[in-house]
Amino acid sequence: MGKKLAKPKSQTPAAPSRVIITHVHPEIEGGRFPAKRVEGDIVAVTADIFTDGHDLISAVLLSRRQGESAWTESPMRGLVNDAWTGSFAVREQGIYEYTLQGWVDHFKSWQRNLAKKAEARQDVLTDLKIGAQLLEDGSRRAASEGAAAAAQKLNEWASLLRGSQSATASSGGGPAIDAAAATELALSGEVTALMAQYPDKRLAAVYDPVLQVVVDRARAGFSAWYEMFPRSWSSEPGKHGAFRDCEAHLPYIAAMGFDVLYLPPIHPIGHTYRKGKNNSPVAGPDDVGSPWAIGSEEGGHKALHPQLGRFEDLERLIARARDHGLEIALDIAYQCSPDHPYAKTHPEWFLHRPDGSIQYAENPPKKYQDIYPLNFESEHWQSLWEELKSVVLFWIGKGVRIFRVDNPHTKPFAFWEWLIREIKAEYPEVIFLAEAFTRPKVMQQLAKLGFSQSYTYFAWRNTTQELTEYFTELTRSEMAEYFRPNLWPNTPDILTEYLQSGGRPAFMARLVLAATLGANYGIYGPAFELCENKPLAPGMEEYLNAEKYEIRSWDLSRSDSLKELIARVNRARKENPALQSNSNLLFHKLDNDQLIAYSKMTADRSNVVLVVVNLDPRWAQSGWVNLPLEDLGLSPYIPFEIHDLLTGARYTWRGPRNYVRLDPNAIPAHLFRVGRPRSG
Repeated sequence: MGKKLAKPKSQTPAAPSRVIITHVHPEIEGGRFPAKRVEGDIVAVTADIFTDGHDLISAVLLSRRQGESAWTESPMRGLVNDAWTGSFAVREQGIYEYTLQGWVDHFKSWQRNLAKKAEARQDVLTDLKIGAQLLEDGSRRAASEGAAAAAQKLNEWASLLRGSQSATASSGGGPAIDAAAATELALSGEVTALMAQYPDKRLAAVYDPVLQVVVDRARAGFSAWYEMFPRSWSSEPGKHGAFRDCEAHLPYIAAMGFDVLYLPPIHPIGHTYRKGKNNSPVAGPDDVGSPWAIGSEEGGHKALHPQLGRFEDLERLIARARDHGLEIALDIAYQCSPDHPYAKTHPEWFLHRPDGSIQYAENPPKKYQDIYPLNFESEHWQSLWEELKSVVLFWIGKGVRIFRVDNPHTKPFAFWEWLIREIKAEYPEVIFLAEAFTRPKVMQQLAKLGFSQSYTYFAWRNTTQELTEYFTELTRSEMAEYFRPNLWPNTPDILTEYLQSGGRPAFMARLVLAATLGANYGIYGPAFELCENKPLAPGMEEYLNAEKYEIRSWDLSRSDSLKELIARVNRARKENPALQSNSNLLFHKLDNDQLIAYSKMTADRSNVVLVVVNLDPRWAQSGWVNLPLEDLGLSPYIPFEIHDLLTGARYTWRGPRNYVRLDPNAIPAHLFRVGRPRSG
């Protein structure tokens, strides 16, 4: 990192700057939105920086934490075709600012021309005189910054260059030095380095606008989520579970290697138009209803379902989860049952029909009489916004720092931008996951507005081509700067046809894909590890006997459970830094489109992971994988070992083309850690 600057502006210029700075990356919509990083990341910035004519230019990257007055200066280096690159580290959570500064570097240009003339054996005495003046100017700049020693050194060199007018005499009383020696001094690394510290920026260009990057804690960038309904985890089948029951199962979840335990809404559930089993519009007397129909006479979004326990039970669960390396995430669903207290105390926050009754949710021809949507276009929108913000703050006060937000795409963009900015200004560690399965631009806009993570279309991308194209977009386009994917092969709402028809092999394949294609992923369990795949009806993605509408009992000891495989996958994720990022994904060619192969590696290539998955859940598939050995840090001539982290098997491969065969009825994937080349 470089020196501190008072501000990223040059002195008042006598003439317009000749330097152009354009095509800055990352820059989201002209600086309207920030890029995203996690603490400890290095932010790499590129730009096109150029000037007219043949002068050389210099450029620096300026960065600071928001609120700081001084900027830290980091040098940029030129690439090809006027492209430049630089970087800065983001050490802490919060917002960082950055911009670029470029200027015509007359000293560097003079050095280049001096070297050319000296090589051509031309007279350089006049050029050395010009250089002496440039050094004296640098000396004055050093003195103005309080660098007396540097100023003196630059003046001494200037005198030597002036004294080179002849080999036997000096000019102006300076020491004698011949032109060759003066040229060698002028081109030395010592002179170059010191002048670079005190450049002439009077006509520097500063990029406008100042850009931002939001820095989240590490878990925003790397996490494994497990979703469960607390009411289904009682030790007695059919009995309503409580937080204490969840506490007893924490070792089970932790043993599989998860670090986020996500609970659907834990609030009182309405009675009016309560849904029955399998989403029946008529509920029986013992039906428990949907947790997303929030609110009853027992309270609303700041209340607990009484059968789950008290607040001290939740706080105890949060503490015990932390002891097992787990963090509790709660659901934020801004909608109300007809019994929610808001319906009585704040009817102005809802839409009303002509007869004065509150309008329930509809998606014609479907009707959701058990849900009242909030009216964000109400004249009382400000009080509504403040109340919804207070809901998040309430649960933060109970120790929660991760929120999965239900259907954010059905609420205004402006609301989310305000809410997330307000919350993170006080609690930068808070993570918001956007559960939005909707149009691509809407999902992207939510991410730009501040959501830390986002659901994706992963569940419906099944072929090699679909997966390759989609994840290339997520990791290689501008989306990678602001959209953090969180991959879920199933949710309580989503049971894909692939899982329905593919059975256990399909669940294994999707697990490996989700956990290795993305740094963040999650599963809805125990439905996932027990391979629950019966749909409500053919062609539907709803579960038969969906847990959203009834209490389920799960046999966690079943011999066909995927819990051991899940544990191995999550262990591989934690032990291999290559799997903890999205930016390093590289797809590889195969001669069988039923197979997909890709790798991830750390920046220094010390950790390389290769994944091969059979996408056909019915039949064994084989093919030849083509690896770009040089890109992976491997030699085409020396064998290398690969270690399958799922089975423990080890193989020796040679060259770029190697054979694989995967039987989905055994295990449909290889998760290889690639060893360094060995001799022999």
